[in-house]
Amino acid sequence: MQVTLIHNPGSGDEEISSEQLLTLIRNAGHDVVYQSTREDNWDTALKNPGDWVAVAGGDGTVGKVAKRLVSRSIPIAVLPLGTANNIAKTLKLADTPLDRLINSWTTARTIPFDGAIVSGAWGTTYYIESFGIGLFANTMLKAAKSDAMEQYSAQEEIVAALQMLQENLQNYPAKGLDIRLDGQGFSGEYIGVEVMNIASVGSNLYLAPNANPGDGLLDVVLLTKDDRHKLDEYLSRRLAGKQQPPPLTIHRGKQIQIQGEAFDIHIDDEMRSSSDLSAFATSAVIDIKIDPHVLTFLVA
Repeated sequence: MQVTLIHNPGSGDEEISSEQLLTLIRNAGHDVVYQSTREDNWDTALKNPGDWVAVAGGDGTVGKVAKRLVSRSIPIAVLPLGTANNIAKTLKLADTPLDRLINSWTTARTIPFDGAIVSGAWGTTYYIESFGIGLFANTMLKAAKSDAMEQYSAQEEIVAALQMLQENLQNYPAKGLDIRLDGQGFSGEYIGVEVMNIASVGSNLYLAPNANPGDGLLDVVLLTKDDRHKLDEYLSRRLAGKQQPPPLTIHRGKQIQIQGEAFDIHIDDEMRSSSDLSAFATSAVIDIKIDPHVLTFLVA
């Protein structure tokens, strides 16, 4: 089989080289074309990628490749090398050694994977993981500005991000939002909203543990100030090495509109601060809708 390998050499702790990846793929009987994401115009390798595209990297790399393969029916094989690997975890791939993942490709099955389209005053953007307003986006912005994060190992980075989120949670203000999900109103005061296509966000935060990225529905987590205690207990469990998800209320739907006070936002791993958005009218509506079965992933 002909495989195009898209590799981010800077993912995670960089424990495997491009040469090692190529050797594993060739030893599994495949022809492979290599492309590093560090090179300009790396995505030209996706014009004629062969039988499928292998992505060696974290969620950001997988997302960049996936958005360029929307509606092209080209299977994506994930080789998780990132810090969080939320997409790979949702696909139940993250705990399988790389050599076993690669050796499973010829017998792997394909599954459909949804995308989502979010429109706001800034324009229209595609995402495959989650869109968020408020607490988590604000914490992601703080983490991105922290020089210390660059010195941490992948595991240390996750711990530091969890600690930062727990600290931020204590006093993060609730703001008024007018929300409609498939026409049903959910207006109220929220510390955050996460509109999720996969089970987890950020540092493996399982806010929607039963999310199915191929069910044609978005999992919407509405976080009120009354949820602070649940989130705080969950973060304490995570820092103690336990993963039991928090008992949050989750709504599912195909389209959601959000309008209200200025909040920090994130679209997958892209962040925008409320100050960047302050020039936009507060009357502007954020519209999010599912785009079902536009991607195909290989799973063992």
